[in-house]
Amino acid sequence: MDETDETDETDETDEVARTGGTGGTGGAVKGAAGSGDEAAGTAGAVRAAGDETARRPARTPRTVGAEALALWVASRLGIVVLAAASAQALSAEGGTVAPFPERWKHWDAGLLAVVAEHGYGGDPSREPDEGLPAFFPGMPLALRAVSLITGDWWLAGLLISFVAGAVAVVALARLAEFEGPPGAGWRAVLALLLWPMSVFLFAGYSESLFLAFAIPAWLAARRGRWPLAVLLAAGASCVRITGLFLALALIVEFAVQRRPLREAPWLVVPFLPLAAYSAYQYGRTGDWMAWKTAQEAGWGRTMVWPWESLSATWDSAMGDGQFAWAFRMELAGAAVGVALVVVLLVLRRWSEFVYVGLQVGALICSAYYLSIPRSALLWWPLFLLVARASTGPRRRTGVIAGYALVLGPLAVFHTMSFMEGAWVG
Repeated sequence: MDETDETDETDETDEVARTGGTGGTGGAVKGAAGSGDEAAGTAGAVRAAGDETARRPARTPRTVGAEALALWVASRLGIVVLAAASAQALSAEGGTVAPFPERWKHWDAGLLAVVAEHGYGGDPSREPDEGLPAFFPGMPLALRAVSLITGDWWLAGLLISFVAGAVAVVALARLAEFEGPPGAGWRAVLALLLWPMSVFLFAGYSESLFLAFAIPAWLAARRGRWPLAVLLAAGASCVRITGLFLALALIVEFAVQRRPLREAPWLVVPFLPLAAYSAYQYGRTGDWMAWKTAQEAGWGRTMVWPWESLSATWDSAMGDGQFAWAFRMELAGAAVGVALVVVLLVLRRWSEFVYVGLQVGALICSAYYLSIPRSALLWWPLFLLVARASTGPRRRTGVIAGYALVLGPLAVFHTMSFMEGAWVG
């Protein structure tokens, strides 16, 4: 695992010269000069190879970011086209088609809008919803701010996800390039965008906003920019409880990098929003663990032994109810999560192991599997592994092609299902 700092565009450009550019070639030629015809021939070959490397365009952060943004915008346009086509098909069958923003107001998107508009007490004209404290304040506050411009909660959610997602994919591409090999950036982004639950990066959910803080935080930490890393991680902690796992993983990354102990106090920063939210809910409800209580009240997510959770989910998945397909996806998501944890352990990527492992452990010890494939959108180590496996020799291109052919149709199916109001995760 590379622990060096690569801090700017100049560093990445200079790397070409250090690894075979004209400067390195010049040294080799000087060393070979005067050693006879054979040495001169060797020097010429080295010079030719160096010239070819020098002519190869450097993969600067700007280039990597542009590739990521192109994929992001194209995928968003693709979803708009899909929405228009499905609306046309529904109209042809005599169905009623809601306006575009309202086709994205289902499930958590609606609950987040309720918190943004009415607070955690919920809509006073309806029955109290004890599950609302499960949503951290970051996304509702963003909705409230953006709705002042849009005048529409659903459009505000779509706009937040669009902008935040753009930030997230650029950071993911740069993280993949930093970890290597060169060319992995756009592949990591494509792997994320083709994930079966990528619809939640379009809808007014909190995943895009969380990733917009979390991935840049991780990239900053890997580069050794710890003040920036912890401040960004604090932003992630305002959005989802997953910020807790990110904060713990940063402690492990800090230790792996053998950073000076005088910098350790920075690691407290990501925990501050979590503590502040707990204190706020304690003031409202008298419960320091209001988030956990809300999960239990709203979704029945109590902690059980993993085999009990597996059994309950298996029974639901093998039935013929309306949620059978969703539970089958939950089983698949859990299998991917466990496999990812094992791979990270074998590769000794300790901080990523902690980040993903804690999430997977919590999810598979719930009363039943719920939203595991959607939670996988937050597992950027998964998409880095896919990118790494598909980058390099030409034959590896088949990895990302196979990934797209298998998972792409699932992403389309779940996008269409969500727009029709079905539960997909």
